[in-house]
This record gives sequence, structure tokens and C-alpha cells, in this order.
Amino acid sequence: MRTVELLPDAATELHVRDMWHAIAAAGLPSLAAHRHPTNRPHLTLATCEDLRPSTRAALAAVLDDALPAPSRLDGLLRFPGRTRVLAWRVVAGPELVELHRRVWDVLATDAVGPLNPLHAPGRWIPHLTLARSRRTSARWPAHLLPPALSHPWEASFTGARSYDSATRTVETLGGEAGGTERWEG
Repeated sequence: MRTVELLPDAATELHVRDMWHAIAAAGLPSLAAHRHPTNRPHLTLATCEDLRPSTRAALAAVLDDALPAPSRLDGLLRFPGRTRVLAWRVVAGPELVELHRRVWDVLATDAVGPLNPLHAPGRWIPHLTLARSRRTSARWPAHLLPPALSHPWEASFTGARSYDSATRTVETLGGEAGGTERWEG
């Protein structure tokens, strides 16, 4: 599986990583514990089986044209399921909604394999993951979460990458993919 992900500006990345560590310090499951070198805050736009060279080129053109894309982090989301997820909601403004639609159109035309329908325009729930757990008891009580998660955060998505789940590697797709592929803290 390949993803198309947006990467936040450096200040937002650091802030999200601080939230990961604060959640972990409260004794709760957090992405701070996920130590793979590719683990970093990101916003998934879509997934597919693979990307052709022509798909990569079309995505780069779309992404370079649209980035940076301003946004706001505001409110928490909880996703149930086999893996429970706590996420910071990304309030997608018109620029981000249009970017998502354009990426989806490129992939729908030229990607290998089916696209995940959960990322389809109109169904997509933009978010930055804060924590994941396969424990059914994972609940992330509000009183244990960092107070900063209750305050909106102005963000900008400045870069894009693709994660390859088979090789567990990333590839830059566009924009400024700066930041850290691994953060120690």
C-alpha cells in the first residue's frame, strides 16, 4: 500500500510531537512510543496499491502548486475499531479541500489498484493521529489529556510524501518535506 500524505510546518510538527509526549507522560497510549524512523505527524489524503512514475509526476505538479496549505487543528476525534485512534481534527479550509480533491482525481485516473473509499472527497475526515491502541480499554479520558489540545492551533501543510507499507520507507512527493524523519525527545 502507498499513501499520499501532507506534512506540517516545523512548528506544528514540534507541537504535535510535544502532545504525543504529554499524552505518554500521562500514562496513556501515544505515538511517542512508535519509534520507526518514518513516524512523524502527517495528514493522509489517500491510499492506493502503488504509484506509477506518471502518477508521481502528476502528484508533484498538484502538490507543488498547492503547498503550503493553511489549516487549523481544533477538536479531538476518537475512531473506534480494531485499532482505536485518538486524533486532532484538521479543519480543512477551501485550499486544503481543493488540494485533496485534485490529489484524489490524479490517483483515481492513474494510480495502481483501488483507492481507499474512506479517503474519498465527501467521506474524508482530515486529522493528525495522536495515539493508537489495539487495547479495547484505550479511552484517553479528557482530564488526562494535555490542556493544549483544547486550544486551536494554526497550522500549514508545507510538504508531501508517500509511505510504502511493504518496504516501510518514505518518498518525497512535493513541497518542502523538511522536518524530521525521526525525532528523539
